[in-house]
Amino acid sequence: MRYIRDTLALLATCAVLQSGPVYAQDASTKITDDPLELTIHFHFRDKYVYTEDWPVEKKAAEWTGIHVKNVASLATSSSRDAFNLLMASGNLPDIVGGDVTGGLKDDFIRYGMEGAFMPLDDLIEENAPNLKKFFDEHPIVRQAISAPDGHIYFIPYVPEGEFSRAWFIRRDWLDKLGLKVPENVDELYAVLKAFREKDPNGNGKKDEVPYFAREPIEAVRLINMWDARVSGSERYGDFMIEDGKVVHPWTTPNYRTGISKVAQWFKEGLIDTEVFTRGARVREYMLGNNIGGMTHDWFASTSNYTDALKDSVPGIDFAPMLPPKTVSGRRFEDSRRATVQPAGWAISYSNQHPVETIKYFDFWFSERGRILSNWGIEGETYDVVDGKPVYKQTVLHNPKPVNAQMWEIGAGVPRGYWAAYASEEQWTNKMALDGIAMYEKEPGLLQPEFTGVSMNSDERAVYDKYWPSLLTYMMEMQQTWVLGAQDVDASWDGYVARLDQLGYAKVSEVMQAAYDRQYGKN
Repeated sequence: MRYIRDTLALLATCAVLQSGPVYAQDASTKITDDPLELTIHFHFRDKYVYTEDWPVEKKAAEWTGIHVKNVASLATSSSRDAFNLLMASGNLPDIVGGDVTGGLKDDFIRYGMEGAFMPLDDLIEENAPNLKKFFDEHPIVRQAISAPDGHIYFIPYVPEGEFSRAWFIRRDWLDKLGLKVPENVDELYAVLKAFREKDPNGNGKKDEVPYFAREPIEAVRLINMWDARVSGSERYGDFMIEDGKVVHPWTTPNYRTGISKVAQWFKEGLIDTEVFTRGARVREYMLGNNIGGMTHDWFASTSNYTDALKDSVPGIDFAPMLPPKTVSGRRFEDSRRATVQPAGWAISYSNQHPVETIKYFDFWFSERGRILSNWGIEGETYDVVDGKPVYKQTVLHNPKPVNAQMWEIGAGVPRGYWAAYASEEQWTNKMALDGIAMYEKEPGLLQPEFTGVSMNSDERAVYDKYWPSLLTYMMEMQQTWVLGAQDVDASWDGYVARLDQLGYAKVSEVMQAAYDRQYGKN
C-alpha cells in the first residue's frame, strides 16, 4: 500500500496556517468553540472498540468541543485483523489506534514512514504543551517510540510505576513446617521439597503443588535463580541488552543452566505438571483447594486471595516475598512495568484537522484529562479530597474490580494517555502495597528494560522473515526441555545450530544496527 506524500505535505502546511496560540496547562481545555467531529478506528483487546457513548468520552467532548466517532466494527474478534484490513483499504479515518496482540508500535512507525500517518513532532512543538513537557521530562519514551527517520508517528499508552509482579508463598505453610522464607536457591529448593513431601495442608494426601503458575512464563521464570533472564522487557520472549549488545536471553549459557534446573525441578514434582495447559484461573483452583504453595504473579490481584479465601481456607496467608538470591548471590526481579506500551493512536494522512487533533491528544496529558482518563467522572466514580481524586466507596467496594468498572465508562482504555499509578494504589490492598514497598527498598532489584527498536524497511524485512520461526522454535524447545522430552545438555549444541540455520545471526545483526542508531552506540 502506498500513500501520497504530497497530500501529507499539503496537510502539514495547512496545519501551520491553522495553528493558534499555545494554551497553558491550567487554562481552559476547550479546543474549538464550534463542535468538531473526528472519526476514529480503535479496535482493542480483540473484543472492544472505542465508544462514543462512554461517559468519559462524552465528558472529554464537552470539555474540548471535539467529539470522536468510532468507525471500527465489532464484526471481527481480532483487533489485529481489523487493523490490517483498515490499512489495506487505504481509506483511513482521522485517527487510527488500538491495542493488538504483538502491539502496534512497529505498525505505526512503518505506515508512518510510508505516509499513512502524520509526523507529530512539529505539531507537538507548536500546539501540544502537555505532550511536549511529558516528552522533555521522559526522553526514554520519546526515544523508544521514535522511527528510524527520527519522527514520532503516534502517541502511546504510557504506564506509571515500576514493580508489577512478585514472588508469592504460603507463609502459613512455612510456619506449619517450621521453615523460613527462602533466601537463596538452596533454601527455595528445600522449601518446595517440603511442600511436596510434608503435607502442609494437613489432609493426609500428597496433593500439594509446590509451584504453580497461570502462564508458562511464570514457571520458566525460575531460571532467574541461575542468573538467567526470561526477557529484557515485560513482553515474554523479548530481547535484552547486555554490555550494549542486543542478545536474546534464551541463547545464553545461564539460560542453558537455568532451563536444565527447571526441568529437573519439574521432574521431581516441584512444579505443576500441567503448567503449560492449566490456564488463567489456576490461582483460584490451587489456592481455593488449598493445594498451591508458591507462584510469581501480579502484586495487586494475587494479594487479594488471602482475604478472599479466609473463610473457605482458614489460616491462608499467601503473601509476597523478595526474590531469592541467585546462585551468584544476586537478588533481582525480572518483571517490571513497561516504560511504554505498543498501543495508542496516530493522526492519519487524510485528517483535515491535524492541529485540533493533536490538541485533543494533548488534552489527555493535561491534569484534567489525566484525571478523567484514570479516575472517571467526578461525583460519580471519584471525589476530590484534599485536592486529589479519590475513588468513591461505591467503586472501591463494588463486586467488580475497579479497573473493570473504569473500562465500562471509558477510563483506563489504551488510548494515547498517561496512566496514574496513584489511581491503582487506591484499590490495591495493604498486603500488595507493603510488598511493593518491600521491593522498592531493595537496591538494584529491577533489571534494565529493553524498550524495543525501530527498524527501517530493510531491517524489518529481515526480522519478519526469520524471527517468527525462531521464536516458535525457541518456545517449542523450552517446553520440550521442561517436560523432559529431551535432555538440555545433550541437545544444546543442536539447538544452537538450529537457531543459526533459522537466521538468528541475521536477526541479531539488524536489531543491533537499529539499536545503535536509536539509542547511540555504547
